[in-house]
Amino acid sequence: MRDALGGLLGARARLRWIHLILGGALLMPYFLLAQVGVGVAAGGANAFSSLPLALAAYAAALPLAAATAVFGLVRPLSVSAVRALCGVPGERLAEGPALSWAARGRTSAWWTLHLGVGALVSGMTLAVPPMAVVLIALPFVSGPRATELGLGWFSTKAEPYVAPALGIGLLAALALCAAGAGALLARTAPVLLGPTAADRLAAAEERAADLAVRNRLARELHDAVGHALSAVTLQAAAARRMVERDPDFVREALAAIEDTTRRTVGELDAVLGLLRDGDPARPDAAPAPTLAADLDGLLARTRAAGTTITAHQEPGAVGDWAALPAIVSREAYRIVQEGLSNALRHGAGPVDLRIRVRAGHAGTDRDRPRDRPCDRPRELEITMTNPPAAPEDREPRTTGGRGLRGSAERAALLGGSVEAGPHEDRWRLRAVLPLAGGDR
Repeated sequence: MRDALGGLLGARARLRWIHLILGGALLMPYFLLAQVGVGVAAGGANAFSSLPLALAAYAAALPLAAATAVFGLVRPLSVSAVRALCGVPGERLAEGPALSWAARGRTSAWWTLHLGVGALVSGMTLAVPPMAVVLIALPFVSGPRATELGLGWFSTKAEPYVAPALGIGLLAALALCAAGAGALLARTAPVLLGPTAADRLAAAEERAADLAVRNRLARELHDAVGHALSAVTLQAAAARRMVERDPDFVREALAAIEDTTRRTVGELDAVLGLLRDGDPARPDAAPAPTLAADLDGLLARTRAAGTTITAHQEPGAVGDWAALPAIVSREAYRIVQEGLSNALRHGAGPVDLRIRVRAGHAGTDRDRPRDRPCDRPRELEITMTNPPAAPEDREPRTTGGRGLRGSAERAALLGGSVEAGPHEDRWRLRAVLPLAGGDR
């Protein structure tokens, strides 16, 4: 019994009733306009004084409402009302305006249903309660009983309990109709206002774009801040060990620490600028480091930690690293930076770094005849090797390998690849980044 009363008069049923009355109110402009047209068609008759004319105006108002619902903003307004008043979960409803004609057609059907059913329930809500009050009060008030209305329940000959029973029945029927109509709209809303296939595709693309931005920011923060902290830690440790024996080395290590932290603060400021939505690039923001402009400084700061690095650079056909595409130069710098970070943390002994430009593998040009000259695009190859440290000397891993995974993501965005792991008796990182153009 309590559940039945809750379904008829509970908080959710009352909110759905309000939603229906809102629909009836929204139909009124269309109804008044249709009433004018029906009155003119009926020879100037007043549609309010005739039930058939009023019903004709109601029927004519529904197509008018359906026509105006094709505007894109109708769906967001309807979705907001359904989410707030009908208790429909938000994930089952579409977001944003209806752009496709299929979505607009479904929105038009919903708008017509909401306004049409809402108008009927609104009319009942206005008419039934006063009549029910009169019927319930009829046995106790003499005035209405003496009025000749031609209705049996107003007659003095009727039993005293008939009129109150009819009044209570009318109120119950009104509540039942409102609850049923509200439940009907709540069930229909996900069908007519739910996301279409195009809406789902747009939402998936938006989530993918958001995830790509977040991954990019995570990579930038990890590569800039993570490498700097690793380098500074090792430089400070080396300086502490040599403070008594080699003051010149200590001074170089402290200078490297100062330079590393200064550069990292600039890079961090640039990354934080990306986090501010719509924040324009600052003119004094530090530019992103590149292979052409910053590789020598990176090697010098890493050597200041006491690590021997042998660098072999072969620009090949490009002539100079400055001729590399800007995006390739930036991503190559970050990959070298991450490789040096891993070498400092987990390796032992000298680091051998080779950067060269080469022609692409034959596997990428299978249709070329063997006697034709190679016209495949060039690739930038980065290879870094060093002896692995003994297990007891390795720095404990405190992360989930996000740096190497980030390097692989950087290379994949350019159509390249990154491999890292044991190779013969050494640890090796190898990256291949395709360059635009070819040897044509």
